[in-house]
Amino acid sequence: MTSRPRLPRAWVIAALIRRDFVTARSYRTAFVMDTAFGFLNLLVYYFISQAIGPISSNLQGAPSYFAFAAVGASMTLVIQAATTGLARRIREEQLTGTLEALVGQPITSTEIALGIAGFPFMFAMVRAAAYILFASTFLGLSLAGADWIGFAVVLFCSGAALGAVGILLCALVVMIKRGDSLIILTTFALGLLGGAVFPRLVLPDWVQKLTVIVPTRYSFDGVRNALFLGQGWADDASGLLLATAILFPLGMAAFGFAIGFARRRGTLGEY
Repeated sequence: MTSRPRLPRAWVIAALIRRDFVTARSYRTAFVMDTAFGFLNLLVYYFISQAIGPISSNLQGAPSYFAFAAVGASMTLVIQAATTGLARRIREEQLTGTLEALVGQPITSTEIALGIAGFPFMFAMVRAAAYILFASTFLGLSLAGADWIGFAVVLFCSGAALGAVGILLCALVVMIKRGDSLIILTTFALGLLGGAVFPRLVLPDWVQKLTVIVPTRYSFDGVRNALFLGQGWADDASGLLLATAILFPLGMAAFGFAIGFARRRGTLGEY
């Protein structure tokens, strides 16, 4: 007799998210410094924009280069949470032995994946919004025509789509233990092809065609459309939802397979 697959239990996921929050809060200095780095990063792009002067073409609706780059730099936090941040979190679980302990509990691989991914993404999205508001308040970023509902929708959809990418990378870490170089390369490619700090139009034509399948393209475009044009973000949000619908089941299946594979081989505690 086979048991029916069950839906992930919200209380299990919430417990793992709370655990990670309490752990992060206990390292207050690192917590504050990590957040402060994002504000300093914005200042760098602000001074670069002051040095190069006004640019009005090919900025996808952004009124200035700083406005364009501020969105890219802020949303890159979500990308990093999905790739290097989440993979590093799984690696820490391996090194401390807590991944093996988690797998031994009566919880599913889906609950583990969602629980471990939860706090990094929630924190990254809050930080991204905070950096945008900081740039508006102190660095002269004009958001007079912003559609804040659209911004929130695209931000949420970005977290979902990139979370699926992150879970796929977590599966890779469980399988091969050390995938740092590949994960860093993935982060770089997602930012480059998505148009984080320069327009995609400057890329070669054949590279521009590849950006159609890159979820970060829709993240950056959607946020810029919502903040600077106040419209046009719905298509980008739809693209992110489609990416989530494709990547999320693949990510969960890959993570479940990786956990099962490592469990059978007895390598969950290896690092």
